[in-house]
Amino acid sequence: MTFCPTDRTALFIDGANLYSAARALSIDIDYKKLLDEFRKRGVLLRAYYYTAIVEEQEYSPIRPLVDWLDYNGFTMVTKPARRYIDSATGQSRTKGNMDMEIAVDMLEMAAHLDHAVLFSGDGDFRRLVEAVQRKGVRVTVVSTVRSQPPMAADDLRRQADVFVDLADLIAIIGRPRLQTPPRFLQEPGDRDRIQAGGDED
Repeated sequence: MTFCPTDRTALFIDGANLYSAARALSIDIDYKKLLDEFRKRGVLLRAYYYTAIVEEQEYSPIRPLVDWLDYNGFTMVTKPARRYIDSATGQSRTKGNMDMEIAVDMLEMAAHLDHAVLFSGDGDFRRLVEAVQRKGVRVTVVSTVRSQPPMAADDLRRQADVFVDLADLIAIIGRPRLQTPPRFLQEPGDRDRIQAGGDED
């Protein structure tokens, strides 16, 4: 990753997408190390973390992580997840697409930034990255193409000023995935995992 020490930087973390990429690489993200790393690389103005939460559950597996991040330097952007019935399978699924929230915040912050770091491989963000670049902001995209299937859309990788594979950051911000990870490390839990992307939002 190439950063100037005077770069005004913000992180935009698509929680569900980063979780899926990390899971595909069999790692967990150490969010304290992640924040420390980007604080060393420039002037970190904000570290946004986006996730939807299943509110009707007695226990939400994502809640401890959300609370920890909120108290430890991240700006949390959350909204209630929605349950729906998958017409193809008849099964109940949970959906919590945060694309709009990420796009609004990134565009609003662009006037104050030199460098934006987007943690997502979602190809829907290609036009957002292009729009932010037109405002003079360099954009680094962090995801992975080393998983099967790859988590980063090719057109998003091409649009970014720099693409960083999450696999190359394991030594810096990752740790080996535990056999039975504590609940606060799950984003969100396997049984009710909020899916990234889609149009149900």
